[in-house]
Amino acid sequence: MIRKHRSWPRQPSGSVLRLFLCALLGLSSGGCAEADDRQPLRTGAERAGTYLPLLHEQRVGLVVNQTSRVGDRHLIDFLRAHDVDVQKIFALEHGIRGDVENGGKIEGGIDGPTGLPVVSLYGSNYAPRREQLADLDRLVFDIQDVGVRFYTYISSLHYLMQACADYDVPLLVLDRPNPNGDYIDGPVLEPEFRSFVGMHPIPLVHGLTVGELAQMINGEGWLEGRARCELTVIPVAGYRKSMKYSLPVKPSPNLPNNVAIRLYPSLGLFEGTTVSIGRGTEFPFQVTGHPADSLGEFSFTPRPIPGASENPKHQGLRLSGDDLRSVGESSRFTLDYLIDWQRRTGEGGERFFSRAAFFDKLAGTDALRLAILQGQGAAEIQRGWQPDLNTYRERRKPYLLYPEE
Repeated sequence: MIRKHRSWPRQPSGSVLRLFLCALLGLSSGGCAEADDRQPLRTGAERAGTYLPLLHEQRVGLVVNQTSRVGDRHLIDFLRAHDVDVQKIFALEHGIRGDVENGGKIEGGIDGPTGLPVVSLYGSNYAPRREQLADLDRLVFDIQDVGVRFYTYISSLHYLMQACADYDVPLLVLDRPNPNGDYIDGPVLEPEFRSFVGMHPIPLVHGLTVGELAQMINGEGWLEGRARCELTVIPVAGYRKSMKYSLPVKPSPNLPNNVAIRLYPSLGLFEGTTVSIGRGTEFPFQVTGHPADSLGEFSFTPRPIPGASENPKHQGLRLSGDDLRSVGESSRFTLDYLIDWQRRTGEGGERFFSRAAFFDKLAGTDALRLAILQGQGAAEIQRGWQPDLNTYRERRKPYLLYPEE
């Protein structure tokens, strides 16, 4: 693990102007965030002067998607314009253009716009094979995460780190802010519930950036055989965890805006139940609904949406429920929605948890489901997590790159 602590220069005046206009117009500025008193925010990818020398005369593989931007340019185009020898692209869930639905098949082949070979790392091949890394001197990871354990980009990061450790390929992580990074909450994953939707003993809302988590994976010995990957993280300049951060590009097809991203930790658990969270609509992860509900004042009908949700839950049925789009961008993880719906569907507990094993993997434990079935309230359940959360707070401290406030 290589941690770098330097004093970085201020952003050029053009970027300062961009941040000013962003604040004036309420727009994103390559991820617009509250201004820091010391320096404006720059993602790892925007700090080219820091990492381009590391890529000089290197054969480079990229792990990127639609969020991998340097200003208005894709990282692929930016690096090639700076004479970086990009050899191939590795595609994670949703593909390199972000147009493949959740769980959809990611094909390898050739990237049309660039002509570069694409290697799929989703489906049957989560980690690069030795021969897929043999012609590379360095791997670069630049993917926007949302700070929730079951968002699978961080699982892909784990497999990439394992491959880099096994085959002696250095990994460069270009860090990005965490839009749910201002708090931690939820159950810490128990080892027996480890899966691709949860690989590490961290809370459901973990409060780490990808770069911080990569350092923690290395430092805590979470790779197989306690292997360590040669890791360099380019931190975000001018970032602190309390910042509100608006993503300039949606990170996946069903997280289209800031409200969906903030509700995602709470509503993601519904994927293991009979309740729809709006897949197959124009407002996924912003509504809840069920065919048998009679209490909701909002209704919607899930329909197939190519590239986003081609077979949504309750397809073609009119669902009654709740419109959560007005909750605002300060929403935090809560069990209130889940417990309320478990009661109001009229279904027995086991029927409500229609995919119980998957729910437990998302939660990282079966204790949450069992507590709800036993009639425990949200406050009581969440109090039970506090000792594990306190232990986690201390455990993560050596790997933090950014101040809390």
